[in-house]
Amino acid sequence: MSDINLVGVIGGGTMGAGIAEMCARSGSSVLILETSQATADAAEARLDKSFARAVKSGRIEADAAEKARAAITLTLDMNDFADRDLVVEAAPEIESLKLDLFGKLDSIVKPEGILATNTSSIPVIKMANATKRPDKVVGVHFFNPVPVLPLVEIVVSLVTSEETVASVTDYASNTLGKKTIRSGDRAGFIVNALLIPYMVSAIRMLESGFASAEDIDDGMVNGCAHPMGPLRLTDTVGLDVTLAVAESLYAEFREPHYAPPPLLQRMVDAGMLGRKSGKGFYSYS
Repeated sequence: MSDINLVGVIGGGTMGAGIAEMCARSGSSVLILETSQATADAAEARLDKSFARAVKSGRIEADAAEKARAAITLTLDMNDFADRDLVVEAAPEIESLKLDLFGKLDSIVKPEGILATNTSSIPVIKMANATKRPDKVVGVHFFNPVPVLPLVEIVVSLVTSEETVASVTDYASNTLGKKTIRSGDRAGFIVNALLIPYMVSAIRMLESGFASAEDIDDGMVNGCAHPMGPLRLTDTVGLDVTLAVAESLYAEFREPHYAPPPLLQRMVDAGMLGRKSGKGFYSYS
């Protein structure tokens, strides 16, 4: 039985809400930190919609969904995280923001509490160094949509303790029921280091006029048995997230296949972020 029962989540966006939902459905008491009442209200609505969808699809019974939903509370005060056993940061992929959050969390969360990041690309050691408990800082990288996709990457920095790794791995595996893989602390970890070059190659192909978005995606779905084509996948991940990860990979390795294409940057500049904004390589109503 995991020693993690009280969970905090920084951010109630798509990833944060999904992480909170999974933890609550698994019996944990969950507190989500948001920055304003407006964003807290949006997170509440996001959770309600996700639980309703899970009930409708048969993934969870209505009574269980109601109980889990009641286990999630929103707060605007980080001081409420003082008693948390585990805090998972799911803030935007902005390094300065994450470092600031970890410094503040370190001064608030009880000394034995574990501080985790759901970052897709920023080195965990940077966040560990923003605290006085670097051995208790670890990457716990979920995948979108969190309630559906089974994988969690456990990202271990050079100073993360094996006790911390064992605790979060046990929680992810035996409490949340996720499949875990262990990764070293380098940009992109395992999955994104392999996935991002594939996605940006598809964007370059579209940008060059070589093929249409539909034909690129149909080719990979019907020719390689992928469940989703690379451009629709980019829309699902978010073009802003894809850009941030590509930039991080390129900054670390300086290999051309990691470099983000100009089209990706222009689309992000235009607010075309994929599903979450209603338009990316495809339109979503």
